Amino acid sequence: MLYQLPNGKVIHLSIEEFLDLTDEDIQYLMSIDYGEHIMDPFTGSAVENNTREKYYDFTSLLQEDETLNDYISDDEPFDDIIDLSDNLDM
Repeated sequence: MLYQLPNGKVIHLSIEEFLDLTDEDIQYLMSIDYGEHIMDPFTGSAVENNTREKYYDFTSLLQEDETLNDYISDDEPFDDIIDLSDNLDM
């Protein structure tokens, strides 16, 4: 795991090392200027390991289906206020 010291440097620790870490250990690591500055916030994350390409199938969205827009409005109280029959392109 990555652990960021109060001075901004990052060190690699196991879970056991992290659980055994004391304030004196942190002060010592900062005093010897241990660690490295990481510029990329995603360093070591699963984002870098994701090599599988995603495939999106949009063919079902492109079908001209007249029944998609034929549904009963649940906004009946607002139907008399809002007129959606006009063309909204300006």
